[in-house]
Amino acid sequence: MNGRAGIIHGSLLLCGIYCCCHRADKVTLDSLVEEMVDRRELSYYPQQVFRHQQFSSYNRASVSPDKDGWYENFDMSHFLRVDTMDGRREFVMLDAAGPGAVVRWWMTFYKAQSGMLRVYIDGDTHPVMEGTPDELLSGPLLAPAPLAVSVQEGAALGETGRDFDHNFYVPIPFARHCKITYQCDALVLRHEREGKVVDAGYYWPDVFYNIGCRIYKQKTRVKSVSGKSLINARPLLEKAGERLENNVVESAFERDFDRLLPPGDSLVLGFRMDQMAINHLMMELSASDNQQALRSVIIKASFDGHQTVCLPIGAFFGTGYSLNPHKTWMNKRDGNGRMESFWIMPFQKTCQIVLINYGREDACLKGMAGLAPCPWTGNSMYFGSAWHEYRHIRTRNEKGSPFDLNIITIRGKGVYVGDQVTLFNSTYHWWGEGDEKIFVDGEAFPSSFGTGSEDYYGYSFGRPEPFSHPFLSQPEGKGNTDRGITVNMRHRSLDAIPFHQSISSNIELWHWKNVPINFALTSYWYVQIPFTHNIVFDTNSVQYAVARSSEDFKE
Repeated sequence: MNGRAGIIHGSLLLCGIYCCCHRADKVTLDSLVEEMVDRRELSYYPQQVFRHQQFSSYNRASVSPDKDGWYENFDMSHFLRVDTMDGRREFVMLDAAGPGAVVRWWMTFYKAQSGMLRVYIDGDTHPVMEGTPDELLSGPLLAPAPLAVSVQEGAALGETGRDFDHNFYVPIPFARHCKITYQCDALVLRHEREGKVVDAGYYWPDVFYNIGCRIYKQKTRVKSVSGKSLINARPLLEKAGERLENNVVESAFERDFDRLLPPGDSLVLGFRMDQMAINHLMMELSASDNQQALRSVIIKASFDGHQTVCLPIGAFFGTGYSLNPHKTWMNKRDGNGRMESFWIMPFQKTCQIVLINYGREDACLKGMAGLAPCPWTGNSMYFGSAWHEYRHIRTRNEKGSPFDLNIITIRGKGVYVGDQVTLFNSTYHWWGEGDEKIFVDGEAFPSSFGTGSEDYYGYSFGRPEPFSHPFLSQPEGKGNTDRGITVNMRHRSLDAIPFHQSISSNIELWHWKNVPINFALTSYWYVQIPFTHNIVFDTNSVQYAVARSSEDFKE
């Protein structure tokens, strides 16, 4: 770092003004909804201890990283078993012993199906929730958008008959047990349809699903959802949806900045306050090449002397180096280039944000940092974010196989709250068959094993159209069907993943063609001290020219 540094200090007397974070003694539908829309909750290690478990239709041939089948595709129509209920054949997608709560549900189909979803609670043979996927997961049966929403919302079925991508965020708490089934009389074993055995557990037409579930520590008090509680929660769910879409932020203290940063220059924002949090960061970037500046200008942040944030500003604000707008619960970019972050970043005494121009041209940064009181407790955690790019990486290894890319590995105690991919695809072939694999606390098999990269990010079938929802966004998707950029992000709230000792977040690079691409990965997390992670910031990586055409990959 060279050149001059601008330093801004602030102080604020806290006259007993503190944020009141939600702390329920009993887990209920209402308490979970309130937790979902309070960003501050993510900054506290969960008081009600739970582990996150994902149920999905991943290919059951994947059993271990050291065995054949680890990179098997065809992650659809694999169920836990088939039950018979009142003469109906119901395919079991989730079977979990409580106490627990279903906290996120994604589902899609190849060819529209008139099947019926049912949710059974605590061993009752009568479902507490019942409806078609359109009604239950994307329709108004239980909740309005964005808690029940499709991608693309309101889009017609494609010519191939591919269904909507259903994203459902209404929590389903259960005290003792939960089972989720899908009934569709059209489903037949694949080998029965084709006259040969392909996979005894693979049904046709294709059904894809990922269902995130909290499994609480035994003796946690959980009130099971009921039909009555779902009806009574409707006003609360509507208000929660409005809050998730509006991004309303109230800061007790704000500090503006407006600086021209020549190459190598930096701007330092310093704050010395008791028990505060950055709750709003807004920035406008102006440079002769804004795409390059989004990669070459970086943000570092330290809290109480611990640096936990270091990445390009484009990755931090969720836009990658795309100039397209997007809007989520945690970050956004508008049509005029204004970028905003709403991550809660708490500290006990001091905070320092450093903006550094590693580019070769001037960059003008104008914006504001907003702070709000946030009490520091034994469960408080620091916000962290890291980034790295696999530049010009071949999409197959030396054996011609797909392989896993590490997003981040953290050792310590914390909560994983999201990630983003910014890639440039050098061919029109589809890049995103790869499954996420997230290992928690040294487990041998990942508690989150997905069905495809785009499924993980809330859509499917390589849809290139931009979309934005509170916890999902694709500002740009040209690289899904052509040579170009794709930016996908997923933010977690109730489906955040706690870890007590470690977490290793990975995603397969499973491309249909063996070509070079750029694949940049950003992670978001909260952590307590001490901790370590394996991402080392490389100055050269943000100085390389960003890819804009397939010509950038020619040797």
